[in-house]
Amino acid sequence: MLPLLPLLSLLAGTQALENGLARTPQMGWNTWNHFGCGISEDLILSTARVIVQKGLKDLGYEYVLIDDCWQAPERDPKTKAPVADPKKFPHGIKHVADEIHKMGLKLGIYSDAGSRTCAGFFGSLDYEEIDAKQYAAWKVDYLKYDNCYNEGRSGTPLISQQRYAAMSKALNATGRPILYSMCNWGEDQPWNWANTIANSWRISGDIHDSFKRFDERCPCTQVLDCKFAGYHCAVTRIIDFAAPLGQKGGSGHWNDLDMLEVGNGGMTYDEYVTHFSMWAILKSPLILGNDLSSMSDETFSIITNEAIISVNKDPQGSAANRIWKKEVAGGDLQLWVGWLTNWDTVVALMNTGEETIKTSVSIADVFTDGSEWSRRAAYYLYDLWELEDKMDANITMTPRAQSVPRKDGRRYGKFEGVVRGHIENVQVKPHQTRVWKLGVIWGSVDGQEEVAQTKLKRRGARYEL
Repeated sequence: MLPLLPLLSLLAGTQALENGLARTPQMGWNTWNHFGCGISEDLILSTARVIVQKGLKDLGYEYVLIDDCWQAPERDPKTKAPVADPKKFPHGIKHVADEIHKMGLKLGIYSDAGSRTCAGFFGSLDYEEIDAKQYAAWKVDYLKYDNCYNEGRSGTPLISQQRYAAMSKALNATGRPILYSMCNWGEDQPWNWANTIANSWRISGDIHDSFKRFDERCPCTQVLDCKFAGYHCAVTRIIDFAAPLGQKGGSGHWNDLDMLEVGNGGMTYDEYVTHFSMWAILKSPLILGNDLSSMSDETFSIITNEAIISVNKDPQGSAANRIWKKEVAGGDLQLWVGWLTNWDTVVALMNTGEETIKTSVSIADVFTDGSEWSRRAAYYLYDLWELEDKMDANITMTPRAQSVPRKDGRRYGKFEGVVRGHIENVQVKPHQTRVWKLGVIWGSVDGQEEVAQTKLKRRGARYEL
């Protein structure tokens, strides 16, 4: 008998926007978190070159996203079309797009479903068709669409849906594939209606480069009835918000936990590993927000962990679920589990507390919603944040993963042996997350025959990007 839950997740599906984009969560880089309004044509193009030179493009970071402040003070007085700031973008957005495309990358731009953007430039509310046509003429590939100055057109799901659907319709009418990333901060519960109009939607107020600091500017303690999203939301707050929402995302339509802060300096290495790992297993877009030209080797090692990226890009498209949350000194210990293709499973143990936890992880807990077979089986165990000394015989890397080797030649995804019943002797430091991949050993349960061995042959920790 096959494990029940992975089978059900393969069969599950929801109606979604079908523009052919974001079949897995989008990846790229955005200007806002590090540079704010201090952007220019030179910054965009030089960062794009870094993305190519450092091998980030080969790992899936394909979108170069211009956030707020690219605009001229006003629209074109005759056509009302959007205009770029001639000082920041002297050759125009079309030129930037052409250069980006020559590098094999894609260009994204920003606007707002309001009269003004959050930085006070002209928004797109009631200018959707004009703006969408201009973006298409510029050969833009991605639109991040914000929620400031919305003229009171919010407060119910229907009102917000209509406001954001206007831009969705306008983009689709251009005939150009443009990924549509809604940024309405979780207002009016977009996870219930945005999947038919957008490729992703934000679930919370803006992220802040902090792990778990409470900030009154991010006042909600839970997401379902949040009336004021705010901003300065810590990583752990956003993770709590995401916990019940995984069931709403899927191929082509994703919960967006906001841009990554990895490398911006406000968190420790273990906190950034937790940040990157949880965004990946929760199937959030992975949009870098640091200065790529001056990042440390430590930052580079986090954002290029092909084992973690492969979980985010897994075609199953199933976000991890939180199985339990237990109070510990100064925080909590959380177990998260997600289903992958090839009947593999990702397991994460996150410690938000202030003391090192020594424990074991029960396989029965991992497969609490699975079959008795899955709880009794044996599994290959891979640690996705530990480096192999050399390639394991059971691990097959794709050419794309091979294009970004560590300086010492090693790769993430260390084979830790075979486990049955428990993952023993687990140590989780404060603010650390341990992430493993389990691969079922077919025929490991007494009296069970190997099932569909040819089609479901064990592929080790194969990292498909």
